[in-house]
Amino acid sequence: MPQVLEFKLPDLGEGLTEAEIVRWLVEVGDVVAIDQPVVEVETAKAMVEVPCPYGGVVTARFGEEGTELPVGAPLLTVAVGSVEPSGSTAESGSGTGAAGAEPSGSGNVLVGYGTGAPPVRRKRVRPEGLSAPAAAPVAPATSAAPAAQAVPVASVAPVPAAVVASAVVPDGAQGPVAVVSPLVRKLARQHDLDLRQLSGSGPDGLILRADVESAIRSVTATPQEAAVTDQAPARPGGERVPLRGVRGAVADKLARSRREIPDATCWVDADATELMAARTAMNAAGGPGAGPKVSVLALLARICTAALARYPELNSTVDQDAREIVRLSGVHLGFAAQTERGLVVPVVRDAQARSTESIGAEITRLTEAARTGTLKPAELTGGTFTLNNYGVFGVDGSTPIINHPEAAMLGVGRIVPKPWVHEGELAVRRVVQLSLTFDHRVCDGGTAGGFLRYVADCVEQPTVLLRAL
Repeated sequence: MPQVLEFKLPDLGEGLTEAEIVRWLVEVGDVVAIDQPVVEVETAKAMVEVPCPYGGVVTARFGEEGTELPVGAPLLTVAVGSVEPSGSTAESGSGTGAAGAEPSGSGNVLVGYGTGAPPVRRKRVRPEGLSAPAAAPVAPATSAAPAAQAVPVASVAPVPAAVVASAVVPDGAQGPVAVVSPLVRKLARQHDLDLRQLSGSGPDGLILRADVESAIRSVTATPQEAAVTDQAPARPGGERVPLRGVRGAVADKLARSRREIPDATCWVDADATELMAARTAMNAAGGPGAGPKVSVLALLARICTAALARYPELNSTVDQDAREIVRLSGVHLGFAAQTERGLVVPVVRDAQARSTESIGAEITRLTEAARTGTLKPAELTGGTFTLNNYGVFGVDGSTPIINHPEAAMLGVGRIVPKPWVHEGELAVRRVVQLSLTFDHRVCDGGTAGGFLRYVADCVEQPTVLLRAL
């Protein structure tokens, strides 16, 4: 007799508490092997494929594409044992088919994270009014096709009733609260809201993030605002684009940067003619089969690491709780990359220890991963300084927003021919505008200006960079 096991959305690491289902990779009734990817999800950090640690027949899926699920919510159920759908055969010799699969599974979910030990069964606590989940019927051992029909796909409610019942835990001495998402609890704690006083709008009274945010607005609104809200509850029309996934994470980080960081910007025009000539000479000297060409971005990244060695104040972060500036030893250089899913900032680890060629190769690899949506969460976090080449969009200048919690960002405009006084004569030179936005808490204008001037000097006279090599 097969055993039906429930596979839940695992802990994806990096403090992530929820993910959006982008694409299902299996259908109900499919045979899955141990550690076979079953769903593609998008978190606030990246797109990842989630492998199932069980081998067997998929009997149910929970959530349609586009649904956002919290960590711990069911993804699918798998009938483990001697179940095999009629008309299909498992690959022999693989050791990962449905037949003979171990109910314990592999324990692997995402590379670097995993499922850990099996969860210990605990007594569920339900508030009054929440019905117990109905037991899903199990398919006979002779065929998996009836199982696919008997166990329906949870496609209507974003969070099934079974999740509600299992996620209801005591939130105080006065009784349990119907909350699934840890983010909802955190939001309520931050605003001193008692979840027991809220009415949930989700399935079976589940308290959603929208319920908490509505309560926050009602508490903080002035009497005049509350009156207007009561009289005109309708929201303006037009197309609505959810701020979630990568785009939502970027929006939250940029808003936090504006709230917390007292930034300032300085800029300078630089003659990049010699830098472009040096790049041409470097690529020409390599010859056929010498490896990838050196990019302008790689040269600018190497200049940044040299400048940060001279001005380490800008490779730091502010610990607001301790009221301390933390100067960081390694330079983990982020660079802005535009993708179809929005702006992401991959990070080149230990850039201070890399050559220009090594930095360029890593930038190429990370850029390709960003465009295909295969960046790992660890490749999008931990940056200490960001290089933003907005010149690729055909603009000359910008005042970039600092990538929180970093202390500075260097912006680079397009390199274009312009009239320029060179050696006392008016000439057409290739000019670029450089801008530095910095956290005024970590340094004053003198330090920021010195950093930017050094970068400009390296751009105008690349031989200056030789001193740092």
